[in-house]
Amino acid sequence: MPRATKIVATLGPASSSPEVLAAMLRGGVDVVRLNFSHGKAQDHIDRARLVRQVAQEVGKEVAIMADLQGPKIRVGKFEEGKTILVAGQKFVLDAQATLGNNDRVGLDYKELPRDVRPGDTLLLNDGLLKLTVDAVKGDEVHTTVVIGGELSNNKGINKAGGGLTAPALTAKDMEDIKTAMSFQCEYLAVSFPKNATDMEMARQLANVAGEPWRHKPALIAKIERSEAIPVLESIIKASDGIMVARGDLAVEVGNAAVPALQKRMIKMAREMDRIVITATQMMESMILNPVPTRAEVSDVANAVLDGTDAVMLSAETAAGKYPVETVEMMASVCVEAERAEQVSLDADFSNKTFGRIDQSIAMGALFTAYHLGCKAIVALTESGSTALWMSRYKIHVPIFAMTSQTGAQRKMALYRNVRPVLMPAFHDREQALAHAEAMLVERGVLRPGDTYAITCGEPMGYPGGTNMLKVCQVR
Repeated sequence: MPRATKIVATLGPASSSPEVLAAMLRGGVDVVRLNFSHGKAQDHIDRARLVRQVAQEVGKEVAIMADLQGPKIRVGKFEEGKTILVAGQKFVLDAQATLGNNDRVGLDYKELPRDVRPGDTLLLNDGLLKLTVDAVKGDEVHTTVVIGGELSNNKGINKAGGGLTAPALTAKDMEDIKTAMSFQCEYLAVSFPKNATDMEMARQLANVAGEPWRHKPALIAKIERSEAIPVLESIIKASDGIMVARGDLAVEVGNAAVPALQKRMIKMAREMDRIVITATQMMESMILNPVPTRAEVSDVANAVLDGTDAVMLSAETAAGKYPVETVEMMASVCVEAERAEQVSLDADFSNKTFGRIDQSIAMGALFTAYHLGCKAIVALTESGSTALWMSRYKIHVPIFAMTSQTGAQRKMALYRNVRPVLMPAFHDREQALAHAEAMLVERGVLRPGDTYAITCGEPMGYPGGTNMLKVCQVR
């Protein structure tokens, strides 16, 4: 069975050579993530160019996701590079300090003294260190260490329960959006959005920056603040998809709350016809080891069974010792999990209403292919909307989205169970249908006698114009 769940892999020092990147694409990478928390603008431009070049050589179009850094809610630097905090110790977070020592450290996030009050809990370095706020004196936050350990340069700060006022889009992010639009990334991931307004502002900035290329990226909201949870529906509506960013989210809401939130977010996104990526520590042990832990395998499998569109690798491919092996392992776990999926299209469609012709055609194609036992579903699409709707339901029939638009082909690389294919533009419907069938026969997907469902629009070539469903048999 071909793999339905897509793989997002982060590019970094371990994976920036053409040879390694090519092996990763062959191993199963569908979307390449550029992490704007590291590197300069030219670094990202060069890596984007490398991705396009290698993808062409491999013969596989992939999407590029530019992941914005967001606000730097971090401590500053230490004289010795780090310090050791001990439980019961007094420690000061000082917005005015320069280099830190054993008693205090400066802040990259200067607004912290205005965001906290006595009794608040601060979590540093992904929650490994825990401090309680005793008092706020001017620019100084006086704390007591509850859980100690090593604290080194530029480690992150979270406030338990949320409440930090840092804006989602910084001046750096706004410049980075311009950089990302210069190489026309398909996806723009926005870090730490608190509400729909953050996403709407990012979309406006991206659309303006992309205007010279007539490019509008799809926006991914990274759900990693506790404030985002109560307004999750409005954030999803304002976005094209979400990322279940389990790192910072777990620190703010607590580790135990994350699994249920993950399931809820995946379900909500799919019901609202949005894509969803599950991220953070999915194969963390493979940064150093050639095989994952059993718990990591189960974690990836459960995300697949929940219906996530994609699973994401971060440091595993950016800085790990086994980037290619990690991708191959993740791909094999996804395939095995998908074998165990229960398909229940009849139940999924009960009490559903569709207000658009193209959406109704997409659902009709799924229903027909499922009950007729079709070998494939083919969607002739300009924008990719038909393929997106089809991808919201679990069905063990591959969906081939055929488009004449390279941008749509790349964007659809993230849709679950969708295989985007570039084909010439046709104005004649019968020519287009015949060409689509010939391509799938040539690829070995279809054989004489096989049935398949195909959707298209008439007249051809208009986004949102899908109005026809046809069931065909290969002669």
